[in-house]
Amino acid sequence: MEDKEITTPEAEDMNINADADIPGNTHLSNSDTDNELEKLQVSLQEQKDKYLRLFAEFDNFKRRNAKERLELIQTAGKDVILTLLPVLDDCDRAEKQLNENDDIEAHKEGVLLVFNKLRNILQSSGLKEMKSINTEFDVEKHEAISEIEAPAKMKGKVVDEIEKGYYLNDKIIRFAKVVVGK
Repeated sequence: MEDKEITTPEAEDMNINADADIPGNTHLSNSDTDNELEKLQVSLQEQKDKYLRLFAEFDNFKRRNAKERLELIQTAGKDVILTLLPVLDDCDRAEKQLNENDDIEAHKEGVLLVFNKLRNILQSSGLKEMKSINTEFDVEKHEAISEIEAPAKMKGKVVDEIEKGYYLNDKIIRFAKVVVGK
């Protein structure tokens, strides 16, 4: 069999190396390619601009957030302090009365009123006292300071409370320091 070149009109159109015989680079500087390049450069510039704006916006957000957090930390206790100021005023009045008057019953009554006012304010803010005495020792709520000999019914139970434990809105904020029976 002989190799014959097929010369059909379709085969002539499919000549892959048609550009090879064209002198210079005139076939590369097509106006469509220039337009595409310009469009790509414009698109790239737009994306860079969007990126820079987004970066600047995020940086401003971080600064604003840090400033707000600092202000919140500085004024976090403001509400509690404002509710405790009347108790402080009562303490000042009680101190003044202690210096002017020698009536022990009146002093005792005044101090108890101030203590009760303080407890009521703290309770209304969500503070709750932990009941520990005569309960089973629980490592999740109690901190054992020491152990003492106790009757059989008090073994493993809290015999004495050195420092009360407290809840704030049902979350433990201070563990009770207790003495456990053994």
